[in-house]
Amino acid sequence: MLRGPSRLVGWATGGLAAGAVIAAAAVPGMAGARPAPDTPLQIQSASLAQQGQQLVWQIQLAQPFSPGGLAQDHRTLCLLLSGARPAGASAQLCVAGPARRSTTPRILYSPISRGGVVGRARAVAATITRASDSALAAAFLPSDVGIGYAPLRWQVISAVLPPACGASTGCSTAFPSNPPLLLLHTPRVVGCAPNGPSLVYSGPAHTRQIALTFDDGPSYTPPPSAFLSVLERDHVPATFFEIGEQIATYDHGGAYERRMLADGDMIGDHTWSHPDVTRLSPAEQRAQLLGTAAAIRKAAGGFTPCLWRPPYGSVSPSIVSLARSLGFITVMWDVDPRDWTTPGVPAIYGNVIANARDGAIVLQHFGGGPRYETVAALSQEIPTLRHEGYTFVTVTEMLGLRLLYR
Repeated sequence: MLRGPSRLVGWATGGLAAGAVIAAAAVPGMAGARPAPDTPLQIQSASLAQQGQQLVWQIQLAQPFSPGGLAQDHRTLCLLLSGARPAGASAQLCVAGPARRSTTPRILYSPISRGGVVGRARAVAATITRASDSALAAAFLPSDVGIGYAPLRWQVISAVLPPACGASTGCSTAFPSNPPLLLLHTPRVVGCAPNGPSLVYSGPAHTRQIALTFDDGPSYTPPPSAFLSVLERDHVPATFFEIGEQIATYDHGGAYERRMLADGDMIGDHTWSHPDVTRLSPAEQRAQLLGTAAAIRKAAGGFTPCLWRPPYGSVSPSIVSLARSLGFITVMWDVDPRDWTTPGVPAIYGNVIANARDGAIVLQHFGGGPRYETVAALSQEIPTLRHEGYTFVTVTEMLGLRLLYR
């Protein structure tokens, strides 16, 4: 925790001011070779790289170290970040010991003003691993540390603070000696990894989550943009199960698919021509699934779905097994307002609200007939469900599936 605002001198070629780094929480240090009390921990190697959505910071020291013991020894180990132009750091991330009742090290983030003042520290949601007692790796989202997917410079500073270091500005070493440029790019989702059960009707019943799903599109009555505009306005993600043969007809160039993915929505496979797949041969079933996956991949610029939904809800153990062998989880539903019968906006809305529950997967349609009632009902469903405490998620998020990025 910071003892008060500190001032940062700038990028280090010989070190930073003593107040430029955060003191970590103190726990007993690790046994092993240790440098002199007034000597910084020596950095053998360090790297910062983009992996999908995340930045991954890796450090290897010349000796064992305890994240919790850094503060006890008046030491700091921090990553400095800035924009592409080397005009001084704009953020720092420092290794710290575990929080109370935890054994996992933390990464503390502090913003740095243009005047070099280090702001209040807070822990970020980083995934921290240790391959050895002299190494550490931390993965985190750029947005969690106040930056976007733009070029940046970075440098790792190992420092000893007064009174352990006699110099009034502290003793530090930097790696690398000059901050290198890292070119970040906005990650693009290209798929998802199936995991867990092969057939699902709902998500976990202990979380206040709900997944809105839409079948039978794309279509023109109305176009997918009508649904997307409502979801975008209310910042709600959804899952769309598409019919393969309709993609080229109703979504020339894949504009809707790309918009869905950019919004954080998920796209699933709803077969090529919407048949009862239980009446098809295994070869025909494969063609229905793989043909649609290929159409989605072409339209969406490389995205391959890992979810599929059987038309009419017709399912069998054999098709579930075949789908899983092809990389698909079979997704059913547990809330069905039967909007395909066009029962009227109040009926669709009332059914969804009355049957909503924790972990529910709601079936509605964005194709297969005129779906203006569904769009209108959706505009009413969202605020009511949100008022009732539900968080909206995609099916992949509800099932805890890992997204693949490029």
